[in-house]
Amino acid sequence: MVREARLEPEVAVLWDDFHAEVNVPSEQLRQWLLTRGSGEETFGANPDLDLPQPGREILKVLSKRKVDLTPEDIEVMREAVDRIRELMDAKPPRGNADDEWRHSLLDLGHDPLVER
Repeated sequence: MVREARLEPEVAVLWDDFHAEVNVPSEQLRQWLLTRGSGEETFGANPDLDLPQPGREILKVLSKRKVDLTPEDIEVMREAVDRIRELMDAKPPRGNADDEWRHSLLDLGHDPLVER
């Protein structure tokens, strides 16, 4: 099946928003998720399958070209952008020193310490 090279304008905007909000490189995100997912339990035979959600889905989208997006990928991007913006708008009084808040953002591929 050949996909159309042109995307809906709203998907193109979402793609740009997603890549602006997800500011952690994919390999760094993968390493973070592996660290977060390890906890007290060990990984199975394929550690990538054990990565926590939604980070695993975000990683899949990061590995794709814009023209290869599925409807599910578009939903993942939309949810990630919305959640990152919600968390940024709800910045706690301690800001970046609040580990729980910062880790929630890192789980989504956003590091608030990275300058835009």
